[in-house]
Amino acid sequence: MSPKSRQILVTSALPYANGPIHIGHMLEYVQTDIWVRFQKLRGHDCIYVCADDAHGTPIMLRAQAEGVTPEELIERMHAEHLRDFTDFGVAFDNYYSTHSPENRYFAELIYTRLRDAGHIRTRVISQAYDPEAEMFLPDRFIKGDCPNCGAAGQYGDNCENCGATYSPTDLKNPVSVVSGVTPIEKDSEQYFFKLEDFESMLKEYFAAGHVQPEIANKMNEWLDEGLKDWDISRNAPYWGFEIPDAPGKYFYVWLDAPIGYMASFKHWCDRSGQDFDAYWSQDSSAELHHFIGKDIARFHTMFWPAMLHGAGFRKPSAVYCHGFLTVDGQKMSKSRGTFVMARTYLEHLNPEYLRYYFAAKLGPGIDDIDLNLEDFTSRVNADLVGKLVNIASRCAGFVNKRFGGRLAAALSSDELSRSIVATADRIAGFYEGREFGKAMRDVMALADRVNQYIDEKEPWVVVKDENRLAEVQDVCTIGLNAFRQLVILLKPVLPKLAAEAEAFLKVDALAWDDLGADLLDHEIDRFKPLMTRIEPVFIERMVEASKEDLAEEQKLQQPRGNASSDPIAPEIAYDDFARLDLRIARIVAAKKVDKSDKLLQLTLDLGGETRNVFAGIARAYRPEDLEGRLTVMVANLAPRKMRFGVSEGMVLCAGSGDSELYLLHPDSEAKPGMRVT
Repeated sequence: MSPKSRQILVTSALPYANGPIHIGHMLEYVQTDIWVRFQKLRGHDCIYVCADDAHGTPIMLRAQAEGVTPEELIERMHAEHLRDFTDFGVAFDNYYSTHSPENRYFAELIYTRLRDAGHIRTRVISQAYDPEAEMFLPDRFIKGDCPNCGAAGQYGDNCENCGATYSPTDLKNPVSVVSGVTPIEKDSEQYFFKLEDFESMLKEYFAAGHVQPEIANKMNEWLDEGLKDWDISRNAPYWGFEIPDAPGKYFYVWLDAPIGYMASFKHWCDRSGQDFDAYWSQDSSAELHHFIGKDIARFHTMFWPAMLHGAGFRKPSAVYCHGFLTVDGQKMSKSRGTFVMARTYLEHLNPEYLRYYFAAKLGPGIDDIDLNLEDFTSRVNADLVGKLVNIASRCAGFVNKRFGGRLAAALSSDELSRSIVATADRIAGFYEGREFGKAMRDVMALADRVNQYIDEKEPWVVVKDENRLAEVQDVCTIGLNAFRQLVILLKPVLPKLAAEAEAFLKVDALAWDDLGADLLDHEIDRFKPLMTRIEPVFIERMVEASKEDLAEEQKLQQPRGNASSDPIAPEIAYDDFARLDLRIARIVAAKKVDKSDKLLQLTLDLGGETRNVFAGIARAYRPEDLEGRLTVMVANLAPRKMRFGVSEGMVLCAGSGDSELYLLHPDSEAKPGMRVT
């Protein structure tokens, strides 16, 4: 039986409304959703809320780049995000936005309470300013050389090469990514949260075990260094909420983002008639659990608890951090096709395959998770298809064909059922402790045991003896009841498969307490395959699609003004340039590529040799206008396999967008095959 019902509020970090969801994001939401579904399966009162993080300069700039208002952008992104989450089986009780009246209310309430209690101060500081765009620049809108190691192209807050952190004004050779000009320094009065006022509270909070040991150790290092004021304001123009009684000053996005948890929950309470204070008051007995990535631990384990405590609200019961997602042992890569958008994955593969693989890899720590595509394929095929679904497939056929779809009225043995029930508490403990990998291993060990039982009983042999048909019905009834129990154990991970299994077994929605009961003298439906094997071609298609669909997104994610003001890329050595073999080529044929609105297929003559090249210029040129023209191509680029064929080089263009591209056009006297020097 399940323990006494608990009141639990759960959140995931708010996805930024500046772009689509990718599978790296999805790791967190799947992890949270599994934990929430487990709590609900056990009968607990568990509410899961989230929202789009809809404020900040990047939102404003992307909206400008797209020629829409920020409101239009965040409304579209909200719909796309919720669609992707829903299709991945992530079931929020409420999915909202930080650009909401509830979020404004709580941001102003928390700020004024902190201000009135003396936890806010102002002071004048020097900040980077773009004189052409006439705006102060957030850290991520300045690039330059790292002041520590000299690496070029680093953002204004930290170096991705050496890990150093610094102020944007410390960058060498800084450039605004908004306009391309060199920023100047300009004084401005800003508002600060006095984090040092909460030092003793935070030490007690970390010591009490509300965060993982690895995170507590890191936070204690910052405590030992001495806490500094936290800048919570930004100057206009800024997309967000204006600070009360401070014209032209806006709340920094990281102040109102976590408040979005409260706003989303309040929105849910108002719709469902629930008591907001029962979960957020300082004397609340409800649980509050946050699931986040380790990169935003400082905001959630230091700033957020201090803000809540100072404003008279309860602190989180627990903050769970997870690691990053790598693919085939490396960071997700656009060029290798392993930077996979959620929607791209969904167009090629069953989302429950990835849910299961994530679960099989996840533990309670902050280690990174690797999606090895070969292992992903083999594990899904072996565990879900070869073990779990195989049990139902092996048994249902006999029941449907020989017994009118009816299970036996009694069982010869309940040993198999009891062994599964005996393991259930252990598996429940793994779910509760976020040790999903251990839970999956236990479930699959049970599935092995069930398949072994069926192998030993050999119903396909026994069924040939008309005098022993009762044995076949008995074995298959035991097998299908074991399958039902395994489905219950996996329901938090595989909700869609569970729903299809419930329909096949003709039972109501399964709960954890159903583990001990057997289906006897019960009619089942005809069996349909619940899952199919992953074929390597499905993975290949997903990877190729991922290589093709990110150019426009990448451009919009990092707006940099018009083409003439683009910052010069980091320097390269002469030897790097000398490796390029640039050749004159004549376009002898050009045609559109089916199912692609960007690509043209070009046949290029290099003077005795022809090459096949796919070029993303379909929006700028008609195929018939290209044939016979000379152009320049990279002749020694490694061939790239695409879903449409193999591309054997690259043609060179200038421009600022898909419709403003210009092929390099040599003088008419140039000959195909000539090297460009």
